[in-house]
Amino acid sequence: MDLSPAFLQRMEEARQEGIQTERRATIENLLRVRFGSLDDELSAIITQLLELQPEEFTRLLLQSSREELLNRFRV
Repeated sequence: MDLSPAFLQRMEEARQEGIQTERRATIENLLRVRFGSLDDELSAIITQLLELQPEEFTRLLLQSSREELLNRFRV
């Protein structure tokens, strides 16, 4: 069965959205576990953390202090 290019494109977009949603949830959970809560300052750096590879954002979130993270990603 041949699937239309538009359908295949939509399926790929949905897959990418799912990956992005899962990555965001992972980052939010790591921030909550590490720092006890997810306040406005930490929430503000999530978009920048999403731009990193999982290995890099995981290492940063596990090893950096709150101040180091905020200084690195301050907007």
